Amino acid sequence: MSQQTATLEDQVHRIFAAVDAMDTQAMSEMITDDAQGIDEISKGWMRGRDALENYFGQLEGMVDEVKSEVRDVHASEWGDAGTITCVVEQTYTMGGEQQHITAPTSLALRREDGDWKIAVFHSAPLPD
Repeated sequence: MSQQTATLEDQVHRIFAAVDAMDTQAMSEMITDDAQGIDEISKGWMRGRDALENYFGQLEGMVDEVKSEVRDVHASEWGDAGTITCVVEQTYTMGGEQQHITAPTSLALRREDGDWKIAVFHSAPLPD
């Protein structure tokens, strides 16, 4: 399915499939040039394509064996803007140790040339 025919709900699953594969090229293609996201490493905001692509590069060298389960997905669409809220259950290996997070997540997306692109990504991992 091309991104042009992807629904918002389809797109959230594509996003996390790219994360699981650590496919930084695909992740980069899914963001707007002015995208913003939370940096869990520095505990601040990343703003713009360069900052997010640098973060993707850091993750690629830090985490392995990522597996994400996306549940409780709710999507709303208003013309060329949309939001997704969901809960992400994720396991990964970092520094040789397996980690598990549960993270309520929200995304704001904008349709650009028929494709849904992430404009804001906010995920809040909660302690068990």
